[in-house]
Amino acid sequence: MEKPNREVDIEKSTDTLAVSLRSNSSEHTAIDPAAPIPFLSKFRTWNHRIENLTGLEARGIKRVYPEERHAASVSADAQMAMMWFSANISANNLAVGLLGPLLFGLGFVDSAMCAFGGILIGAAATAYMSIWGAQSGNRTMVSRCEELSPLKQSICLIWKQIVLRYFMGYWPAKLPCVLNMILMIGYGTIDCIIGGQILSAVSGDSMSVVVGIVIVALISWVIAVFGMAIFQKYERYAWAPQLSVLLILIGTAARSFNPSLRSTNLQTGEPLTAGPLTAARLSFFSLQLSVPVSWAAASSDFYVYYPENTKPWKCFSLTMLGLTLSFMLVNIIGIGLASGTFANPAWKEAHAVSSGALILAGYSDLGTFGKFCGVVIALGLINNSVPGTYASALGFQVLGRYGKMIPRYLCVCIIVLIYFVSAVAGRNNLFAILQNFVALMGYWTMIMMVIALSENTLFRRGKRFDWEAWEDKKVLPLGIAAMVAFLVGWVGAIVGMYQHWYVGPVANKVGGVGADIGVWIGCAFAMVVFVPLRWWELRRFGR
Repeated sequence: MEKPNREVDIEKSTDTLAVSLRSNSSEHTAIDPAAPIPFLSKFRTWNHRIENLTGLEARGIKRVYPEERHAASVSADAQMAMMWFSANISANNLAVGLLGPLLFGLGFVDSAMCAFGGILIGAAATAYMSIWGAQSGNRTMVSRCEELSPLKQSICLIWKQIVLRYFMGYWPAKLPCVLNMILMIGYGTIDCIIGGQILSAVSGDSMSVVVGIVIVALISWVIAVFGMAIFQKYERYAWAPQLSVLLILIGTAARSFNPSLRSTNLQTGEPLTAGPLTAARLSFFSLQLSVPVSWAAASSDFYVYYPENTKPWKCFSLTMLGLTLSFMLVNIIGIGLASGTFANPAWKEAHAVSSGALILAGYSDLGTFGKFCGVVIALGLINNSVPGTYASALGFQVLGRYGKMIPRYLCVCIIVLIYFVSAVAGRNNLFAILQNFVALMGYWTMIMMVIALSENTLFRRGKRFDWEAWEDKKVLPLGIAAMVAFLVGWVGAIVGMYQHWYVGPVANKVGGVGADIGVWIGCAFAMVVFVPLRWWELRRFGR
């Protein structure tokens, strides 16, 4: 008798609730999955109709074998850099640049140097993790992709960290999966807040920020559920309007930037002394590092359809190029806008309203066209939030067999509702959300990065991974060392964090005023614990 098919297509499953009825061959006689159950029959019918509206084909999370890869080409290589550039020239990243002068009191030069340094390190970490995609063919996306560009593939991210299994083990790798879902929901919240603020400012405050948040969340929900096929086509060219309005912003607002702005105590107006200045620089540097490094856990996903012999240096350098150019561009604009508030009264008043109003104030000389540019900026945030919404929804379905029972569109509804409510509740606290949320995400991604780097450089030393064994729990590491190191790293991050709601005992000592050094202490703790434990794990279990 033919064995029943146990594989469930996560992305296009039309039997999502009935999946629990499926079994292996030894259990096949217990329940007949085809038995007519009225409730399931009706649900499956509606589910099938809704799923078919998305226009997406599915592949599942199987490894992409070498014969299925795309041929190498110059355009494909260029797409590596362009993908990262397009994904990150958005207002949510611009808003991080505002924090240097307006939250930490740093001058223009101090803010720019800290931003550039943090971006380089964070981008390097993400670029390093990206090299495994082409080599392994393992990734976190679910898409049938003979014709898809790497940028389209980014739409189909799910957060089951297959490559991470080789560094952290089968079960511990599920933890980054959950954290990545939180990451995407958090960025959805930030996108909604900034988008709502910009749309409210465009309307002349006749529309509240809450209504703007509703618009951003509603459009994100509609596209994530029904419009992904159209969105994929748009995504390829999305960088052009965003880059255009950003260059227009520079052209019209740059004369009000204040490059001579010095680092200042925001409470007293006095120049920052050595201790507080060091603390402010360190906190902003760490924050800037945390933004690009948040891509690290998923960066290999984008390259699984590249040839297996794609050079690691090519993946690394082109990823690095796209990330650094995009983040540096939007951050220098953000820092410039923030510096201008100290000399331009109109900008200062706009910032008192919201960060979105400050961004729109940069277009004030352009009249109606400036408002149009503001709308384009806001729509760019939707472009940024939709892939994360879709990815988080698929992440629900790969956390376990029960998650597979939930249809994707219901997961999207849950996720959009979560970040809509979060955005409404936090709409007046954008800076606090940026400072705390982004830093928290930076802690775990850098700890994960330390574990992966240590495993590859100290214990692998050129040994090839068995990419065929991505689901074999008997071959993959047990993950004892990785899990313990990850948790101990978090202990280090906690004692070194400086957040709005908690200040660690070590962080409080820096510069006499406190600074966020959680990412650095967390990485140090993780490395100190991981190396000896991994040596013991290999000696004891041999894998």
